[in-house]
Amino acid sequence: MLKRVCLLLVVVLGSFVALAQEINCYPTNWWVGMKNPKVQVMVHGKDFGKGVITVADYPGVVVEKIQPAENPNYVFIDLIVSSAAKPGKLEISSKLGKNTMKAGLPLKARRTGNGVTYAQGVRSEDLVYLLIPDRFSNGNPANDKIPGLLDQTLNRDSIFHRHGGDLQGIINHLDYLQDLGITALWSLPVWQNNMPDRTEHGYAITNHYKVEPRIGTNEDYLRLSDELHKRGMKLIQDVIYNHTGLYHFFVQDKPMKDWLHEWPSYTGTNYKDQVLFDPYASKADKAKMLDGWFTPMMPDLNQGNPYVANFLIQHAIWSVEEFGVDGWRVDTYIYNDLDFMNRCNKALLEEYPRISIFGETWVHGVPNQAYFTENTLGDVPFRSNLPGTTDFQTLFYGIQESLTKPFGWTDGVNKLYTTTAQDYMYKDPMKQVIFLDNHDLARFYSVIGEDTAKYKMALSWLLTFRGIPQLYYGNEILMTGFTNPDGWVRLDFKGGWPGDKENKFTAAGRTDKENAIFNHIRSLAQFRKKSTALQTGKLMQFVPEDGVYVYFRYDGNQTIMCIMNTMTEAKTIEGKRFHERTAGFNRGIDIPTGASYSLTGSISLRPLSMLVLELK
Repeated sequence: MLKRVCLLLVVVLGSFVALAQEINCYPTNWWVGMKNPKVQVMVHGKDFGKGVITVADYPGVVVEKIQPAENPNYVFIDLIVSSAAKPGKLEISSKLGKNTMKAGLPLKARRTGNGVTYAQGVRSEDLVYLLIPDRFSNGNPANDKIPGLLDQTLNRDSIFHRHGGDLQGIINHLDYLQDLGITALWSLPVWQNNMPDRTEHGYAITNHYKVEPRIGTNEDYLRLSDELHKRGMKLIQDVIYNHTGLYHFFVQDKPMKDWLHEWPSYTGTNYKDQVLFDPYASKADKAKMLDGWFTPMMPDLNQGNPYVANFLIQHAIWSVEEFGVDGWRVDTYIYNDLDFMNRCNKALLEEYPRISIFGETWVHGVPNQAYFTENTLGDVPFRSNLPGTTDFQTLFYGIQESLTKPFGWTDGVNKLYTTTAQDYMYKDPMKQVIFLDNHDLARFYSVIGEDTAKYKMALSWLLTFRGIPQLYYGNEILMTGFTNPDGWVRLDFKGGWPGDKENKFTAAGRTDKENAIFNHIRSLAQFRKKSTALQTGKLMQFVPEDGVYVYFRYDGNQTIMCIMNTMTEAKTIEGKRFHERTAGFNRGIDIPTGASYSLTGSISLRPLSMLVLELK
């Protein structure tokens, strides 16, 4: 099997791909008035680099360098676009014999409202909703199949084929999301994935500057951003720096021989993050971790190549400026060259000081996770400037253990307590994104055996704990599924397609059980929009006793007391134990139910239940 895979890669990477006689610039446009006036334009077209390259005079623009690549189909041009430049179009030409090829780089006026109306950042005040465009809603059936693309599948009965969901479908249901209490939308990658096999996930990019046509156009993506901002909501973009799709134009037609990390035979990453900080690790293991391919269909980009690095960084800045992105999620963060990642994060934050950045850190253990973000660790091999991560630790070793394992000295809900106690390793734990599941994990409702009592507890925790809470589409309607194979956790949202027999976007289309969960989320999500304690307040936790875990979120204006009974029998706790935080209060109102509880005596807890009390 390995030999066949290696042969496929040799054939594909070594084959000549006929290029259309068109000339393209990357980035496709730029702006005047950027804080960093420098931009490196990659021009791509058949034999463009063979000719005499000329950049037409343009007031306020200085040509620093023109560098033909090893591959004559590419030229790299370093420009300085000064503040004196005006919007217009920069002309670039290549004269080869009697023929002249031309390309143009539009220069636009910048957006207004940096940090206010866009690039605002997604923070602990927000509630993030993660979805897969192909599986959420089909708002435009006309783009379900696009002639000329390699994958022509369209079959909702197969989890491995495309289903037709798109950006218009998302736009059509923004009112639904806003009513639920969502404030920020995170979509899986929107860029073109012109691959022969299943890529509904979007992580095999083949053109960084063109939205995947089966989910819409660049104009549709801009409209989604605008519609979100009109509602006071935010847009998070999912980005992949580590790898790309095997059929990307700059993989099929590489600008230079070291554009990718390539090996004598196919070599995948070892997926071992430990080698990056292990004082005893071998160089060979580190190289395999960082430079091995993520899959045979996803080549590893060489971020040590300055042209690759510039391409990726400029695409990040271009995305924020072009589409008004507010938050930045970095896929497979730990597999990237970490010095490059620091450089990229720095470039984004210098241009957009309020934008938020969080990286996927699917690792095991708080020290491992803290290593890849801003931390308080001492003498470590690398110092990260990444503001936050996806917090797999509070999931795997926190809430999941609390609701699937019996209570013990170090087990059950004690795992959540001890994991949280290690927050001292993070510079700012509030920037960690907490969640119950995502597109790569089993649905949490399935993990806990479809127990709605436990599920309500988990959701109450998610919406009241420290950090940035993230829901996965369908959490609110009890969607189920395990990851064998992954497609079972990426099913369609019922009601998102014309002709669906059920419509879970409406209360009438949901069952009583589904509505109970939807309303539970909605009541807490809408409450936290106005709750300073839940948005930005401090956290104080008490050692769990007999399966009961109590923590507080509080500030100078408000105190919220969260009481989690993970036991299958009723429990009673004495209010006086928590006098440190309850002093001055005599009762609490449970946010989801409106029930009142006295704090002066004992508090009775139902089995497998959680109270979220606003103290009065």
